[in-house]
Amino acid sequence: MPTFENKAEALHWFPMFRTWFGLCGLCKLPWNDIVPEDNKKTSEPAKVMKHVGWYADFFSAVTGRKTTPEDIITMSEAIYNFQRIFNLKMGFGTREHDTLPYRAVGPVTEEEYESRKERYDEQLKIKYGYDISGMNTKGKLSALRKEREEQYEKLKDAVYERRGWTKNGIPTVKTVKRLGIDFPEVMDVLKKNGVE
Repeated sequence: MPTFENKAEALHWFPMFRTWFGLCGLCKLPWNDIVPEDNKKTSEPAKVMKHVGWYADFFSAVTGRKTTPEDIITMSEAIYNFQRIFNLKMGFGTREHDTLPYRAVGPVTEEEYESRKERYDEQLKIKYGYDISGMNTKGKLSALRKEREEQYEKLKDAVYERRGWTKNGIPTVKTVKRLGIDFPEVMDVLKKNGVE
C-alpha cells in the first residue's frame, strides 16, 4: 500500500501535468493511455516519463525555449497555485473546501455496510485493529467512517505539505515566490488570510 507521502506526490504531480495539457490545448490520451513497452522498467512507471520528455521537446520546438519535464510541472504549479489564490480571494480555496461528499467516504447506510459486511469487517479488524466481536452494524459503520475520514485528513496534510501550502490549504509565501507569482495583489490575498 502506498504511503501518504507517495499518495501526496501523486496528488501533486498528476494534477500539475494535466493542468499543463489544458494550458497547451493538448489531449492527454497519448501520455498515459498509450504506454511505451519499456515503461514498466522505469523508476516511476505511473508518470510515463518518456512521454513527458517528448512533450517537453514538443514545447521546446514550438516555442523555441529549451524546456525540461521539470519546467512543465513548474509552469503548471504557478497556474494551479494562482487559481487556488483566486479561489481564496473569492471566499473559497481552504481546507474546508477540500472535502469529500459524505457518500464518497462510504458506506453510508447500515444496509450498505451489511451488503459488503465481510469486506468492511476485515478492514476494521486488520487495517484499523478493532475488536468487532461486540459491535453492532451501526457501531461498525460509525467506526469505519471515522477511520476513513481521519485518513483523508492525514492525506490532505501530506498533500498540502508537498504542494508547499499551509495546514489550511493556502499556498505559502515561499511557494508563491518560488513560482514567481508574488504579485502585490497575490501577497495581499495571502496576508488577508493570515499567510505572511
